[in-house]
Amino acid sequence: MKFNLFVTTLLASSVIIAGCSATSSETDKHETMDHSNMTDEEMANREGMDHSNMTDEEMDMENGHASHTNLVALNNSTGENELAIPQLIEPKDGIVNINAQQGTTEIFKGVQTQTFGYNGSFLGPVIRVNEGETVIFRTKNELAESTTFHWHGVDIPGEGDGGPHQLLEPGEMKDVKFTVSQGASTLWFHPHPVGATAEQVYKGLAGLIYIEDNNSKNLELPKEYGVNDFPLVFQDREFTDEKQFDYQAVRNDDGTIGDTLLVNGTLNPKLTIGKEKVRLRLLNGANARNYTFKLNTGDKFQQVATDGGLLNKPTEMSEITLTPGERAEIIVDFSKYDSESEVVLLNEDDAILLQFIIDEQKVNPIEISKNLNDYVVTDEEKNLPVTKKLELFGMGKMVYINGKQFDMNRIDFSQKQGETEIWEIYNKPDAMGGMIHPFHIHGTQFKVVSIDGNEPPVNLQGWKDTISIEPGQAVKLAVKFNHKGIYMFHCHVLEHEENGMMGQVEVI
Repeated sequence: MKFNLFVTTLLASSVIIAGCSATSSETDKHETMDHSNMTDEEMANREGMDHSNMTDEEMDMENGHASHTNLVALNNSTGENELAIPQLIEPKDGIVNINAQQGTTEIFKGVQTQTFGYNGSFLGPVIRVNEGETVIFRTKNELAESTTFHWHGVDIPGEGDGGPHQLLEPGEMKDVKFTVSQGASTLWFHPHPVGATAEQVYKGLAGLIYIEDNNSKNLELPKEYGVNDFPLVFQDREFTDEKQFDYQAVRNDDGTIGDTLLVNGTLNPKLTIGKEKVRLRLLNGANARNYTFKLNTGDKFQQVATDGGLLNKPTEMSEITLTPGERAEIIVDFSKYDSESEVVLLNEDDAILLQFIIDEQKVNPIEISKNLNDYVVTDEEKNLPVTKKLELFGMGKMVYINGKQFDMNRIDFSQKQGETEIWEIYNKPDAMGGMIHPFHIHGTQFKVVSIDGNEPPVNLQGWKDTISIEPGQAVKLAVKFNHKGIYMFHCHVLEHEENGMMGQVEVI
């Protein structure tokens, strides 16, 4: 193989764009919020212009903004280790047992790293359920600290969503019972305790949920788990000299970024696949880093699904960018390659993410279905008035939604169960340009109605629960909650969420 030479030519990795990357912007032309009742201090914080009353700590945060324009480069994967494939579990007698645990994992050869995981020491399983099925997620906290179990992207009653209100203390158990009421999709789960979400995810608490429905089962798509249908969880981490996690030492209030890539918890991964079409279910499970996925060959792939479901048709793409929390399903055609081919998944700056090894003995020709779904944004939805306006603003510890920071005792919005409303989310630039904010709403899948007044690109014309919003950009979302309860909405840069860029909607 010529792969070692290929690695050598790409070792000079440069800049990687993070989930909270700084971006230049023109003067703000989108004034959506009423500022007439804001105090001078609030206005100063929001505009990012008046620094006269800022503390030294706040000035440090201001300077830290610039650190995300020259980010820690991601090391190239050397392809030494076969990719770990998470255990696939399904309900038994309607029950799935999920335990948050702590232990040690051999990430580096011969070294035991202290880690967190679900049903194991690091990361978690893939839970597969079916639309219409009533299931119980039987959760238990076996950590030495409190946690929650949040079902990211799941249409679920608020009391079972696993937000910061549903805290489990060490040793506590809770049954979360619900009926799966959404179509085929790739979702995930992770903790959501106030002040500890970022660190617990960083240490390893993350797993996937597959929902299948009658439509997905009958489509011509690669669907043999671990053979031609693979979960890929991308995370970047920083290790100490002793090969341990020390989150507090590397924590960045604008998003914690590391130089070491882990895919499904595997260091320097490679994936052996057949000479066939392969389905890759991509999750950006990072605290803050964006990933732009592309093939070193320059070949295109097909995107077949967004966060919350299948696209209507396969969409050809040369690359796809996912911010933290976002997912996408893509089909890569490996039938055109052979065992000597050097096929690699790259990041935006050509950093090597994953090497593919092609086994020519494994051939399973398949013609991908041309029609996958019947998703539509209706004319009625397009013509609904905006009823909720949210303005995202800030950096570091000075992050706000509508000029406020998160208060668990405050309800920011209310919405009636089963009614669709249009939410307009605007990412207000600051004096230095601003930062990308991936915006997530709990307990629902929304439709992207428009981006800056324009129809979204084809690859975003599907169900979503997290959307990347660039500085100066305004998106309109059609949002409907099928269940009652209290749900979070927030930036999915985990450190921004913890610093206050989060609010609550009560569905009544």
